[in-house]
Amino acid sequence: MSQKKRRRRRRRNSNALMVLVVVLLIVVVAAVGVLTAAIKRHTPSDTRMDLNTYYGLEKEDDVALVLQNTVSETKGKWIDGRVYLDYDTVSNVLGGRFYWEADSSQMLYTTPNEILAIAPESTAYTVNGENKDEGYKIIRQTEDKIYLALDFIQKYMKITSTVTESPNKAVIRYEWGSEKVVKAKEDTVLRYRGGIKSDILTDVAKGTELTLIEELDNWSQVATADGFNGYVAKEDLEAPTEKEVAYEGSYQEDFTSLTRDHKINLAWHQVTSEDANAGLAQTLENITGINVISPTWFSVTGAEGTISSLASADYVNLAHEKGLEVWGLIDNFNKDVSTLDTLSNRTSREHLIQKLIEEAKRVGLDGINVDFETLTQEEAPHFIQFIRELSISCRKNNLVLSIDNPVPQFTSFYNRKEQGIVADYVIIMGYDEHTDGTESAGSVASLPFVEEGIQQTLKEVPKNKIINGVPFYTRLWFTDKAGTVTSEIMGMDQASKIVTEMGMEMYWNKEVSQNYAELSTDNGLYQMWLEDEQSLDAKMQLIQKYELGGVAEWKLGFERADVWNTISQYLQ
Repeated sequence: MSQKKRRRRRRRNSNALMVLVVVLLIVVVAAVGVLTAAIKRHTPSDTRMDLNTYYGLEKEDDVALVLQNTVSETKGKWIDGRVYLDYDTVSNVLGGRFYWEADSSQMLYTTPNEILAIAPESTAYTVNGENKDEGYKIIRQTEDKIYLALDFIQKYMKITSTVTESPNKAVIRYEWGSEKVVKAKEDTVLRYRGGIKSDILTDVAKGTELTLIEELDNWSQVATADGFNGYVAKEDLEAPTEKEVAYEGSYQEDFTSLTRDHKINLAWHQVTSEDANAGLAQTLENITGINVISPTWFSVTGAEGTISSLASADYVNLAHEKGLEVWGLIDNFNKDVSTLDTLSNRTSREHLIQKLIEEAKRVGLDGINVDFETLTQEEAPHFIQFIRELSISCRKNNLVLSIDNPVPQFTSFYNRKEQGIVADYVIIMGYDEHTDGTESAGSVASLPFVEEGIQQTLKEVPKNKIINGVPFYTRLWFTDKAGTVTSEIMGMDQASKIVTEMGMEMYWNKEVSQNYAELSTDNGLYQMWLEDEQSLDAKMQLIQKYELGGVAEWKLGFERADVWNTISQYLQ
């Protein structure tokens, strides 16, 4: 072999070796990259989240509000060394009894027996004309918001708070009862999100008790006592347990009640003239078992708080002779009078209450039944303040205060919880499921509709304070060929007569627990979901099942005599 050939072979071997080295280097670098990436991917982040960012603090006087383990988007204010909360948070989130009276530019607070009036930027407030001074400004007012001192509202609400600086935050608890808690098995960290790469919010020492918010596959969302809400690896936590958390503050609610120690059987009596009062004796002839009658005597007639009255002392005396209490009803049915204008003004509310109490005393009433219907969300806070103030006068004059409410669906803003505290009875108008104006024919009060109303009300009101209203009326529905729906209200006897005369087919509908009747004609379809002894029996079983405070019936004159035995047997 020539020397030239040997040199070419050595060059080829050398080139092959270099390629091999390069390939090996690439493999090694790739392996190191993969290993580094794997290590990095599985290495927990030790980055700490900026707490001002976490709490959304942008201004020097901002205070983060941690409300029942949740960081609120709304911020409090740090003014003169004190924390102030905005009025909407106090009233709508914490459920405070504070009420801003826009007309007089005062904050009102209603106790069982008196009303506190607090002017903005003042250290003092009045209670029934007497001045008291706190030594700090209770109410602060900006261009667009009203703020209340946290120190002051804690004296008048069942809440507790912990305030810290750097960052500024107030941790507030306002709900009490059972909650799930977990303890840390070892020293660990709380992260902003569930995952080891998420930023750290705070350290969690072994044995620390945390409130459990939600369990995920590998992480648990928890809250700390000092105002952090984040995630801890489940492997670092013990199994959840239940814990009762009780309020240990100084505030005590002392709302006495005139709730009776027996079941209420209330019948509403529609009275449209003074002459109609004289018909009470005849009205009561075939009635047994009722212990309260509520005549529709009062109506708001002016936004300044004037009322009309059909109240009669003779009526009350006769009812008392029959062993009945009389709870006079007041309504807001006058379409020419603004409920908002009437109830949003303190002078108007006071005048309305004064006239009601005067009439109650004049005829010897045992109670007041408030039937303000079709309230709007705007009117609702003023209505509740009216109820608070009326409750003071009723309490002082030994008058039972009851309030009529539609079923809770779509009307949560009626604040039944507050009604159940300050009033004696909350009455569910367990009917009008389908009324004029609804798109299709249907039951006035199907059993599922009634039960849902009871269940929802029980979430806010004690069962012994709940009275469920039942209908004595039925609607005859007619749907014409064009799909237009109309209806006519009728009592039990008239409804039964219509079924017979028209030859309607009738059967018991298990889904609604009512007798259903229908007749198809060339002109359209007639339908009735009848209220009778059978349907009322089913409704009374619910009242017994949920151990409610009683029943109310709308209205006298629509019933058959037999229904009273059906009702009474469930109220023993």
